[in-house]
Amino acid sequence: MRVGIVCPYSFDAPGGVQFHIRDLAQALQRAGHEVSVLAPADEETPVPEVVTAAGRAIPVRYNGSVARLTFGPRTANRVRRWLEAGEFDVLHLHEPMVPSLSMLALWLAEGPVVATFHTSQERSRALQVAYPLLRQSLEKIAARIAVSEDARRTLIDHMGGDAVVIPNGVYVDTFADAGPDPAWQGTPVAPTIAFLGRLDEPRKGLEVLAAAAPRVLERFPGARFLVAGRGDDGRDAALEALGPHARSFEFLGGVSDEEKASLLASADLYIAPQTGGESFGIVLVEAMSAGTAVVASDLGAFRRVLDDGAAGRLFRTGEPEDLAVAILAALDDPDGTAARRAKATAFVRRFDWSAVTAQVLAVYEMALAAGEALGTPVTPSRVESAVGWLRTRRAAGGEA
Repeated sequence: MRVGIVCPYSFDAPGGVQFHIRDLAQALQRAGHEVSVLAPADEETPVPEVVTAAGRAIPVRYNGSVARLTFGPRTANRVRRWLEAGEFDVLHLHEPMVPSLSMLALWLAEGPVVATFHTSQERSRALQVAYPLLRQSLEKIAARIAVSEDARRTLIDHMGGDAVVIPNGVYVDTFADAGPDPAWQGTPVAPTIAFLGRLDEPRKGLEVLAAAAPRVLERFPGARFLVAGRGDDGRDAALEALGPHARSFEFLGGVSDEEKASLLASADLYIAPQTGGESFGIVLVEAMSAGTAVVASDLGAFRRVLDDGAAGRLFRTGEPEDLAVAILAALDDPDGTAARRAKATAFVRRFDWSAVTAQVLAVYEMALAAGEALGTPVTPSRVESAVGWLRTRRAAGGEA
């Protein structure tokens, strides 16, 4: 099968969506399919071999973060040429409501289209404005995927219709097999506590962690907080807020995939203090795969990834005092923490790419079947039927 995947966000500053698309492409290739990815990227930006760079992107504030997007007539021509050259059996668009490559590809698409929705928001003015403009083009979509129940609810609330939930994938064994780095390992009296995320995005919650740190350090004066991620402004703000406790924070900057896996395998705890805007929580799954105990804010997406607290501890979102209590509970109760880690080790298998890829391929099969049905356009009622078909298949065979 020839699969074209379109990423709306730039690889100049890759995040969760870009990594998901990169890994999906790799998983599909391993399954024997031909894959090409179109994504914004500057000419000098190194990109995976499977990615075709579509040019420089512009940073835009979106959903509490900075999205780097590209649009316009020149970009549309690049999309058209890529579509014509690819002759794809299935076109897989990510975030087609975002004004970037996926939206342009949806306008130009003629064959079977699958769309994945990642965004989780209670109210989005951007989506409310975009929907009437895209309503006709959205009828081209043969099947919708949401990466979580939160993303599915956002889709239903803003666009109607439904989607099958297929989570983000992780190469579980890559993290399970990662070797720890002695420089990042702690001891029972001097544990290491890890955080990963862009430091200049407040919703990642570094300030919440910084505010919780003094109480943790009262009980464990030798604790070290290992902070990985880019964003000098966020680092400087955290250091200023920490005052005399700043020496306990080690800022590692950006880390490679291999370094990230090693960091997670080395740390005693991984902390996810995000305050909102998260539709899944891929780094939680990575930490769980590495065998690291997790403490996370009780966002809906995180609660589901942690099996309602059975696979990791939860704290009240945005409350540093409650985060400190949860960290201390994890450190003071090694038996309870070990039990949660054991639960997490089994629970994360459902997120492995071997399982996720099979579900995505089942959606592709459905989209191809819909496209072959007398060449008729895909309507919302057909999308509803597709969702039901996928859920029935999952219940019957466990593969989709």
